[in-house]
Amino acid sequence: MSVTRQLVRWTRSVILTAVAVVWFSSSLTAQDVTFFRIGTGSTSGTYFPIGTLIGSTITGPPGSRPCEEGGSCGVPGLIAAAQTTRGSVANIRSVLSGQLESALAQSDLVYAAYYGTGVFEKKPTAGKSLRVIANLYPEDVHLIVRKNIGISSVADLKDKRVSIDLPGSGTRQNAKNILKAYGITTADYVAVEANSDKALSLLRKGELDAFFFIAGYPVVAVAELADAGLIELLPIAGGKADEIINLYEFFSASTIPDGTYKGLGAIPTLAVSTQWVVNATLADDLAFGIASSLWHPRNRVLLDSGHSKGKLIQYETARKGVGIPIHPGATKFYRQRDEVAE
Repeated sequence: MSVTRQLVRWTRSVILTAVAVVWFSSSLTAQDVTFFRIGTGSTSGTYFPIGTLIGSTITGPPGSRPCEEGGSCGVPGLIAAAQTTRGSVANIRSVLSGQLESALAQSDLVYAAYYGTGVFEKKPTAGKSLRVIANLYPEDVHLIVRKNIGISSVADLKDKRVSIDLPGSGTRQNAKNILKAYGITTADYVAVEANSDKALSLLRKGELDAFFFIAGYPVVAVAELADAGLIELLPIAGGKADEIINLYEFFSASTIPDGTYKGLGAIPTLAVSTQWVVNATLADDLAFGIASSLWHPRNRVLLDSGHSKGKLIQYETARKGVGIPIHPGATKFYRQRDEVAE
């Protein structure tokens, strides 16, 4: 083939590509596109994959086939994406300030933010615009310790190198509540400030003895440590667990089942719930569409196959354990669906 003919073909290809890009860009411009962020947590936890999973259920790419024709069953024109963050407290504050359109957060902290208690008590009215789209699934307290260093109970954490996560995370607040019930203060251990990603790395290198990780099991990063035979999980049970549950009603008793992590039996522990929150300023029709997409029957397969915790995201529990108002748009959807079911 001559150089001239190659040049002609190359030029034609470039022109066709440019035309396609222009057409695609103009088609996007011609439609209403809404970008919607879901604040999660670190990539090693459960929030990020769950946020990504939820995003896939509500995303309705411009130009996609209608849901009834086998296309996306998300909100038309909505592009949702999970965003890594420092955790629940930071997520709630970002939603309230408008820096995030939505986020995942622990139920206890959602409640505290709305009523101005706990870590939110300095601004008692700041959280009044917080709203819930849905209660999602339980998440369990993983109290992870290095193996064979003499830690067999929470009391043994004294004088050890311990991370309770970073300021702004729900894990940190709950870890404080748990340690307080056991009579352990920050003066009793060597505090290491690290998020879950860093804590996992430090423990693997032998530079950390224990850390709290609150997430729905199984956590991939924790499973990797268990597979390598590096860790144990401490039980939180008995009278102290009962005391914590009675004192903080958002906690419930839970068990990480036998075999969840290699070499580890069933671990009694505590759990809170994960809730999906937005600001009250979110348009009612958008909140309605998001709830409709999340609970669309055709999206059930995405939730069931995307993550083990996705199976626990059920319509029947969408409003259970919600201690603050549900967004009016989502409430409208729930009422309409309930009426159809009657």
